[in-house]
Amino acid sequence: MRRAKRCGAKTRSGKPCQSPAMANGRCRMHGGPSPGAPKGNRHAYKHGRYTAESIGHRRRLSALLLAMKALAGMAHD
Repeated sequence: MRRAKRCGAKTRSGKPCQSPAMANGRCRMHGGPSPGAPKGNRHAYKHGRYTAESIGHRRRLSALLLAMKALAGMAHD
């Protein structure tokens, strides 16, 4: 463990970090083990709210409601 490659990221004090580096060259605090979102981002489809189809439905509904409000506003005048 002592001979492991060191992180080297600059700490708040300005000195290089001396924690052991991971495969990405940084320690767990400065580079993190997380490579980002899961491959394919399966979690985005859990409820389907942000699919293109759902967004399109909401936009069409919103446009329809605006048109109905405009018609209702004209009928009162």
